[in-house]
Amino acid sequence: MDAHHLVNVEPNPAIQDFQPGDTVRVSIRVIEGDRQRTQIFEGVVIRKRGSGPGATFSVRRVTHEVGVERTFLIHSPTVEAVRVTRRGKVRRARLHYLRGLSGRQARIPERR
Repeated sequence: MDAHHLVNVEPNPAIQDFQPGDTVRVSIRVIEGDRQRTQIFEGVVIRKRGSGPGATFSVRRVTHEVGVERTFLIHSPTVEAVRVTRRGKVRRARLHYLRGLSGRQARIPERR
């Protein structure tokens, strides 16, 4: 049996339904030595891919004029929760064009 069958694919109830373009707060469990804490990564979802245990999503945020992108496994035990803070109105599934934009141009209108 390969590693794909060992992952728990039960949907985590703390993960809200989200789409690309949404601004989300991802709570990640970080283990440092023998201590563990929750770290929050907030940004815009620029892609969702796959289904089942290998499904991932990428979140991009700009801090101090430096763009940071992180990819998370949806079914990973380190992802504690995903909360949508803003719904974005976009017309495509992959928002990689945001990498070339900054400031006002990189804003995504809110879905009402």
